[in-house]
Amino acid sequence: MKHCFVCAFLLLGLGACTTPETVVTRGQQYARLYEEAPASIVIMPPINRTNAVEAKDYMYTTLYRPLCEKGYYVFSPQLTLELFRTESAYDSELFLEGSLSRFHDVLGADAAMFTIIKSWERDNADGELTVQAEYILRSTVSGETLYHREGCVTVSLATESDEEAGFLGALVDMLANTVATALTDHVEAGRKCTAIVLSDMPLGRYAPEYGTDQGWKAGKTFIRETVE
Repeated sequence: MKHCFVCAFLLLGLGACTTPETVVTRGQQYARLYEEAPASIVIMPPINRTNAVEAKDYMYTTLYRPLCEKGYYVFSPQLTLELFRTESAYDSELFLEGSLSRFHDVLGADAAMFTIIKSWERDNADGELTVQAEYILRSTVSGETLYHREGCVTVSLATESDEEAGFLGALVDMLANTVATALTDHVEAGRKCTAIVLSDMPLGRYAPEYGTDQGWKAGKTFIRETVE
């Protein structure tokens, strides 16, 4: 009986020492965004740090819809692209840490969304396309970073294989995967990465649930996923 009391005491002691998991809410993680509450966003041309030259154009087309669905007014990338070129603003690296006041004065944008493409790699043998990108939303008024999150998303494009087909079957599958990867819509891969990373972004003024998500659990600042 004495041993039972000792065991119970030890268990209670261990329980008392256990630190509960700290839950970080969106209101805490993105406090600055809630404070400024931007209504409109201009999408800056992506910063491409990969050898895939086409990645910049692919990624640029993926940002408009998810930001609109979040409840923000987003300036059309097609219309602002020409403005960027005439204003020598096509190279977003010049503005990544600099003043964004001209975008507020000329367009009336409250914030600017930057993306930095860090990886855009195809694995033809496994039939995969990996996209890694960093997303940074900065205020055009205060210059503060309102949202910052990075994601590495691998899109599986592999075809089903016959395990009993032997070497010839494996070779055929690899060739099939090569063709499938080459013909795959790269925009879709970029779109999936964007959707996953921006899924944690607080809702904008035009969202039906605007103002109700501050208590929602915030996601990790870096996310890695594999999707079909």
